[in-house]
Amino acid sequence: LTGVLDDCLCDIESIDDFNTFKIFPKIQKLQERDYFRYYKVNLKRPCPFWADDGHCSIRDCHVEPCPESKIPVGIKAGNSNKYSKAANNSKELEDCEQANKLGAVNSTLSNQSKEAFIDWARYDDSQDHFCELDDERSPDAQYVDLLLNPERYTGYKGPSAWRVWNSIYEENCFKPRSVYRPLNPLAPSRGGSRILGSVCLFSWSGLCLEKRVFYKLISGLHASINLHLCANYLLEGKPRWGPNVKEFTRRFDPVETKGEGPRRLKNLYFLYLIELRALSKVAPYFERSVVDLYTGNGHEDAESKALLLDIFRDTKSFHMHFDEKSMFAGDKKGAKSLKEEFRLHFKNISRIMDCVGCDKCRLWGKLQTQGLGTALKILFSEKEIQSLPENSPSKGFQLTRQEIVALVNAFGR
Repeated sequence: LTGVLDDCLCDIESIDDFNTFKIFPKIQKLQERDYFRYYKVNLKRPCPFWADDGHCSIRDCHVEPCPESKIPVGIKAGNSNKYSKAANNSKELEDCEQANKLGAVNSTLSNQSKEAFIDWARYDDSQDHFCELDDERSPDAQYVDLLLNPERYTGYKGPSAWRVWNSIYEENCFKPRSVYRPLNPLAPSRGGSRILGSVCLFSWSGLCLEKRVFYKLISGLHASINLHLCANYLLEGKPRWGPNVKEFTRRFDPVETKGEGPRRLKNLYFLYLIELRALSKVAPYFERSVVDLYTGNGHEDAESKALLLDIFRDTKSFHMHFDEKSMFAGDKKGAKSLKEEFRLHFKNISRIMDCVGCDKCRLWGKLQTQGLGTALKILFSEKEIQSLPENSPSKGFQLTRQEIVALVNAFGR
């Protein structure tokens, strides 16, 4: 690929150079740090859209949860949206104080009502989320060591996998009118032959910038996942993983894909730019002394934060960022409505990830979707981030540890 990307003033060669020499070596080191390698996820949540059509029984689909003894004490005991040692045991105290305040307003409130008010407050806090977040308090939520459960081709394919992506594109994605994607490719068509998919001329006619951006992000995420599977493929005749050039060609070669493959790859670069922009915007949140990236190991925590801040400095030095201010810039009422539609579409896609039948694919799908959702949350919270208090948690903008881990690992992917 070469040349300028659509909808931004950035060329592919500049992104390649910047990523290869500045960002990638540092982000790779950061992903190996304890704070970022352990991700808490619920892989047992039922699919909310259709009856479960069976889990992948292939051995390589399995995810090995992390034994309790291996999880750093600061992460294990930590509150989901607190980072410093001092704040880690403040959750119960906060709930108690909030209940007392509610009780002072109306002393006749039952404990059950007070709990409901606290839950409503938490619900209000979640209204800026672009993702359906797992409940970390659920007994089904488990820590996973991402380094020991790498994203790679497991053999999961066929109707179940296609159903997930088809639902994402056809029901939850703003797409160019001319892009046709097949339903289940294994199902016979009316004429009895198998549907192999159809592609026609690509046109953005009638699609505003915001909807173009949404489609490109989902297409870029899809391309990213497919690239990981091609690069880490179970090779025939050899019990090992490695690059599968034939599979890569099938998914991305211009001839094999009737011209769509290079466009998919360009959307991956676009996705990179969006997440890069989010990292540059969220830097003030982490530059505060109240944020520790706490694991219980003081020396490692300090090094992790220093490395993260170093990455932020690099992201700010990039001179061809995507300008998110060009989005939702029309009349206030229309812009607000479109932004909410954008958020709800993406939130639905995050819920579809609970329909993925392979646990390893579900893990990485949920993580990368949550990472992109966190990036979008950041880009639409610029005012709140700029007005953060230096020495206390913010009520206007917060990131849970899960969101931070997902953001860094999704960008790393």
